[in-house]
Amino acid sequence: MSDTTNAMRSPRLLVDALGLPARNSMAWRLATVVAASLLLTLSAKIEVPFYPVPLSLQTFAVLGLGFVLGPRLAGSAVLLYLVEGAAGLPVFAGTPEKGIGLAYLMGPTGGYLVGFLFAAVICGLLAEKGWGRNIVSTLAGMVIGNIVIYALGLFWLGTLLGWDKPILDWGLYPFLAGDALKIALATALLPAAWKLAAHR
Repeated sequence: MSDTTNAMRSPRLLVDALGLPARNSMAWRLATVVAASLLLTLSAKIEVPFYPVPLSLQTFAVLGLGFVLGPRLAGSAVLLYLVEGAAGLPVFAGTPEKGIGLAYLMGPTGGYLVGFLFAAVICGLLAEKGWGRNIVSTLAGMVIGNIVIYALGLFWLGTLLGWDKPILDWGLYPFLAGDALKIALATALLPAAWKLAAHR
C-alpha cells in the first residue's frame, strides 16, 4: 500500500482516531455539539484558586475542543454556547450574578467570548493539518489560540472602556500565568491522547 493511501486513511482528528461508533451520523454529531456546549458551561463555572486571579478552565476547554473535534464540530459547539448565553441561559462565567443574555455579551468580556469561536475554529483547522500530535505543534497551536482570544478580547475591552484605560493590566497580564499553565497541560495531554488512540 502506498504512503499516499496510508495518509488518506489515517485519521485527521483525535475524535476520529478514537474509533467511536456512529461518529459520522447526524445524531452523533448533534449530541457531540450539545455535550461540548455543556462542557463549556461547566468549564466557565469552575474556578481553581491561583495567583494573581482564580484559574478558569474555559480557554483550555475551548482550544481543546478545537484540537479534538475539529473546526466544524468545535465551532458549532462554541456557537451553540454563545447562542445559549445570548438567549439568557446562565452559561457564562459569573452568570446570573453579573447579568445574562445580550447585555452580558456586550459587556467587557464579550470580545473574549467571540474570540472563543474563532480560536476553536482555528485550532480545529490546525488539528486537521496534523497539529496537536506532538509537543511542538501543540504548544504552538495553543499559543495561537490564546493570541486570537486575547486579541479580540482586548480590542473589545479597549473599544468599550477607552484606550486611555490600563487595558492590558485589566485584560491580559493577570491571566498570563494561568494560561501558561493550561498550555503546558494541553501540551502534555494531547500528544499522549494521540499515542493512546494509536494503540487502540
